[in-house]
Amino acid sequence: MAKLRNVHSVEDIRAIAHKRLPRAVNDFIEGGAEDEVTISRNRSGFENIHIVPNILTDVSVRSITTTILGTKVSSPIVLSPVGLASLAHPMGEVAAAQAAGKMGIISTVSSSSSWNLEEIASSSSGTKWFQLYIWRDRELTAEIVERARAAGYTALVLTVDVPISARRERDLRNGFTIPPRPRVSQSGDLLKHFGWFYAQLKSELAGHKMSMGNFTPGNVGMRSRLKMLEVVNDLFDPSITWHDVEWLKSIWNGPLVIKGVMTASDAKRTVASGADAVWISNHGGRQLDGVSASVTVLPDIVRAVRGKAEIYIDGGVRRGGDIVKAIALGANACMIGRPYLYGLAANGKVGVENIIKILQVEMDATMALMGRPTLESLDASAVRILNEVGK
Repeated sequence: MAKLRNVHSVEDIRAIAHKRLPRAVNDFIEGGAEDEVTISRNRSGFENIHIVPNILTDVSVRSITTTILGTKVSSPIVLSPVGLASLAHPMGEVAAAQAAGKMGIISTVSSSSSWNLEEIASSSSGTKWFQLYIWRDRELTAEIVERARAAGYTALVLTVDVPISARRERDLRNGFTIPPRPRVSQSGDLLKHFGWFYAQLKSELAGHKMSMGNFTPGNVGMRSRLKMLEVVNDLFDPSITWHDVEWLKSIWNGPLVIKGVMTASDAKRTVASGADAVWISNHGGRQLDGVSASVTVLPDIVRAVRGKAEIYIDGGVRRGGDIVKAIALGANACMIGRPYLYGLAANGKVGVENIIKILQVEMDATMALMGRPTLESLDASAVRILNEVGK
């Protein structure tokens, strides 16, 4: 695909994505739980952090390279696990992993990916992590962990903030299903986005059926993929505790990241559990509505962890400057989800590369202008956090 023209920000690419996707798909990507308060807070959290410039500093030589869980990367950007990325573009997670590998960053593959984990792993030589839940069916959980190990994933990301599936009202109103089954009332919108429909049809005819690639009727006990989303959601186990983390570590024996931490006390428990990294996340506002912005709790968690584990953060990252703020406050990396889906929808693999490049260019420019030439030169003195009334 040709590179996108006249795009200079994540928002520019988002606008293109919105034009290319049917409303129900846009709603699936953009939507959150209930009133979507947490989505708004994730953005305002970054907006309430001011950058403090350091003038007359030599910034002629700059670097945004770093190391994450022992892997050298071009920048502290990691692709978050996003389920069903083929809704944005038929190549979905395959294209995203390829883009991440080319751009020298890590990609995290969702257990709810639309391509299976083996297909994604073989598509790119870049470093890949695998995300999963501890499902009711422990044998299925152990089976997928072993598949991830065999496929070469270097770290396991355990998501812990989904004891049950949340109510995302946009999806409920749209009657969202996998594979999509448009209602008669949605036919007009689908015709307006015939390019998306045609690309999905071609993919289906070529043998890639829209579904959750890591699950089959056999391993989840079902007869038809039309109920796949419902059946997989039923796998969530509301009874899991820290004891289950111990069990997971015993069958993985590799780097473990715990995703979904939002308090200092849980961060301490995460470190005590033997996890290698704490991933601060409110699930992009898609699970529990009404919680704080991820970046708001970052300073407390940094103080709680005290360098005993790496710290990652997602939620509301839309600018390279957001990443700079998070690194200054103590994060080791920032994870992006929706932004790379915009890139996929706008231009497939190349669109994801565009998103990564834009954020990297913005990071470099922000750091130069604020007088902090390297990630190591960023610390809490580089930012000022406003209180709720902006004083």
